[in-house]
Amino acid sequence: MATDGDLPLIIDGARRPAGELPKELSAALRGGEFHQALRLAIAHRGLSLARLRAHLSLRGVQIGQSTLSYWQRGLRQPEVPKALPAVRALEAVLQLPANSLVVLIGPRVGRPRGHQMAASFHDLRSGDMGSIVDELLAELGAYPATNRHNADLELLSVHDTITFDSAHRQVSVRTRLVTRARRHGPDRYVTVYNGDPGCRIADVELITDEGCRAGRMRRNPEHDTMATELLFDRKLAEGDIHVFCFEVRDDSGSASPGYYRMLRDQCASYLLQLRFTADALPARCTRQIRARDDALPVESEELPCDAQGVTSAYYRDAGPGLAGVAVEWNDG
Repeated sequence: MATDGDLPLIIDGARRPAGELPKELSAALRGGEFHQALRLAIAHRGLSLARLRAHLSLRGVQIGQSTLSYWQRGLRQPEVPKALPAVRALEAVLQLPANSLVVLIGPRVGRPRGHQMAASFHDLRSGDMGSIVDELLAELGAYPATNRHNADLELLSVHDTITFDSAHRQVSVRTRLVTRARRHGPDRYVTVYNGDPGCRIADVELITDEGCRAGRMRRNPEHDTMATELLFDRKLAEGDIHVFCFEVRDDSGSASPGYYRMLRDQCASYLLQLRFTADALPARCTRQIRARDDALPVESEELPCDAQGVTSAYYRDAGPGLAGVAVEWNDG
């Protein structure tokens, strides 16, 4: 039951549970325009603009009815970052997923550049990259979702350590995962790697450590993408904790703009560490969270680099979406 604080949200004199969103509204939230999604959400909840404004006021957000009208008609766009509290309040009142409206405001940007390592790309990809990854996963029997693999593993903790060389290239991505089996039977994990521009995907190495061994591997040289099956030594029983570790080595790309992990489900604990050489420290590192790969960050925070050349970003209950660090380099 959605509430305004401790008060139930009353719509047309009756309490209405959130339930599933209509298909048209879900599609608008995934890739439509802000005004279109807002209009459909208001209609779905059966609220007049006056009542919507009253619910926002209960949450401490004062906004004019005329402004709401302009927003839903597309005559005006909420200003970033000034209007973010109001838009987040709209999501709560309209019983929408967190950040689903936030990502639709402001200029849309291209997918973040830089390496991406993902547990699963379902429902988070866009454009040609989505079909490319789908094809690779299908070859490994991990897609469509009828073959569950990763969906049977709950991510409890992920630790990524990214190492850069003096030419600003990512040369190593080392990953340790702590997982819990949601049901009986999972015996593998499928990971996808996207190289930076200039990457020679045929030369990329994946090296396994404790808890797993390499199975089948598929590469797409045209798009610098590689999917790999990591096999466990046994089938996990429901509730089993399994820890495994692997490393991707690749020094073939150009100067890296950063690293993002794409998460299909929520991850309780995610630690991302970037290691730089003393003679090639970055000008700036920025911790970011994105709801989708083609959206503006919903969180952005500049990070320090310590005396050993390490930048650390920690995320609690991250996902679904992308969590990562954007890197800017000094010229010359």
